[in-house]
Amino acid sequence: MTRFIDMAEQCAYFSADYPVNIYALSEQSVTVEFGTIISEELLNLITGFNQFLVQNPFPGLITTVPAYASLTVFFDPLVVIASDLPGKFSFDKVSQYLKKIGCAKREESYTRSDTIVIPVCYGGDFGPDISAVAQTNHLSTKEVIDIHASGLYTVFMIGFVPGFAYMGGMDTRLTTPRKAVPDAKIPAGAVGIAGGQTGIYPMETPGGWQIIGRTPLKMFDVSRSQPSLLKGGDQVTFKSVGTDEFNTMLQNEYENQHY
Repeated sequence: MTRFIDMAEQCAYFSADYPVNIYALSEQSVTVEFGTIISEELLNLITGFNQFLVQNPFPGLITTVPAYASLTVFFDPLVVIASDLPGKFSFDKVSQYLKKIGCAKREESYTRSDTIVIPVCYGGDFGPDISAVAQTNHLSTKEVIDIHASGLYTVFMIGFVPGFAYMGGMDTRLTTPRKAVPDAKIPAGAVGIAGGQTGIYPMETPGGWQIIGRTPLKMFDVSRSQPSLLKGGDQVTFKSVGTDEFNTMLQNEYENQHY
């Protein structure tokens, strides 16, 4: 049975503005639920707490997975049980540790990375749905490109497939519903819109987002130290590029991968 703990004391990364729960997701994972809404403030709390935890790991910590309103912590229960952390069971030990660092003194929210610029070739074969986005919002395709490329976006979470970044901060003038019937095959690098979000497909996969362009950058590569090019909390801008520049960048990405 899943066990919930209501956080009586709210402090540091556990904001008093949101109800915080810690519960066992499995024998090897615990989820810290920071709230039930999507917001920049909540993202800042989760990102800061995640960075602090990674910098101050408990024995047995394996990895962490941030989401819109939660952070799931994966661990080795045998290492946790053998540790000197207070508590009898692995869940007790981990949850008490998380509560402790959640209420640690916080001097800064978190370290935000530099803004990442993603080149995109919009429209044409690269963005077959850009006209649908334009028609839905009574815009020209050029206006769609200008608005999308002028925004500053925040990565709220990575999910769906490895490296797929869900980004908020999109101009509401581009809000467009998902497709009623998903496409069977969307190419790697496709930049799409779904509702009020934008995102990039890191690999070829089915999907229902409205595809407005494509980036030549490899968004997920297991050979890199950080396989996903983007992570939760990153800020992103898009740069419109032409077909020739796209092909040159794509060739460079291929050559670097096979160097």
